[in-house]
Order: sequence, then C-alpha cells, then structure tokens
Amino acid sequence: MLQRLHYRRLLAVLLLCLPPGAYAGPAIYEVRNGEVRFSSEAPKELIKASSRKLQGILDTEKMIFAFKVYIPSFMGFNSPLQRDHFNENYMESRNFPDAVFRGKIIESVDLGREGTYQVRAKGKLIVHGVEQERIIRVQMVVRNARFQVSSTFPILLNDHNIKIPRIVDDKLSPEINVSVRATLEPQSRS
Repeated sequence: MLQRLHYRRLLAVLLLCLPPGAYAGPAIYEVRNGEVRFSSEAPKELIKASSRKLQGILDTEKMIFAFKVYIPSFMGFNSPLQRDHFNENYMESRNFPDAVFRGKIIESVDLGREGTYQVRAKGKLIVHGVEQERIIRVQMVVRNARFQVSSTFPILLNDHNIKIPRIVDDKLSPEINVSVRATLEPQSRS
C-alpha cells in the first residue's frame, strides 16, 4: 500500500513537469527499469557512479516526456568520502535532490511501429537547480509494446553552477559524461 502511494505521488510530480493538458491516458509509458551513469575523466582521477533510481514517463501521442533521477542514489565513486563530497559540496543534494529532463521529441516518427529510431529530445535539463535548454540524441528501440531508450551526452559543470575548488582541479573534469538506459512499458492502471 505504501509503495502504491509513493508511486502515485511520483506520477503526480512527473505529470506536473509536463505542460498543462499533456496527460492523455493510454499513450503513456513509464520507466520500469532504468539506470543513469556518469564519469569524470580528469588528469589524476577517474570517477564513475551510477543510479538505478531513474523515473519517467513518455506520452507517445504528444511526443512529450519527463524523467528524473534522485541525486543521493548515485553509488560507485572511489571512496565513501568522495560520494559525500559529491552530495554535499558539488551537487548540494539536500537543496537540489533531483536532476530532471522534460520536453518533447522533435522528430516525426511513428512510435506505434516496431523499429529502431534515432530521435532528438529537446527540453529543459535541470541539474543543481540550474535549468538549461538542451537537445539530446536518443536511440529508441520499439519492440513488443516496450521502448528501450539509450543516450550518451556531456554535461558541463559550469553550465549548472557547479564549482570545482582549485585543490581538486586535476581530479575532477569540468565536463561529465552521462549515459542513460531505460525500459519503458505501458503505464499500469493500479
């Protein structure tokens, strides 16, 4: 019961990310399994982390979407202290607990037909409380009423007001590589 209540709250939050009147019902797909990974390749250190707390919805009629990941859920890193610094000093995840990407698929494709599609997702990427308009290339594989989506793209820390102290300048890259993989299935009615 508690899990169902949490799901309904999440869905309400995600629907608020969409433009008014966007919720259409049967054309809504939700993330059932997803992962966000990032890596920072700096001269003196490679940092990698991932989160399986990706949530999202896609309306295939209106070609709009909203995705979010809970920042404190990222695991990996080179040490627990590094994870603490990530959350407290760089991402300030108490103040900015989620990264969000919401917008529209700008290609004219028929997602009702099985196949592999290369599309561009245009929208607002919010990281560290700073919103940037982005166009991100996404591969979508449609098969058996499911979507497999994947994308790889860079995020510049400076674009999202994430400061790197001089002392770790050679250990943290100013450009973070992000990859997203997710399976979306028709929204459950429960």
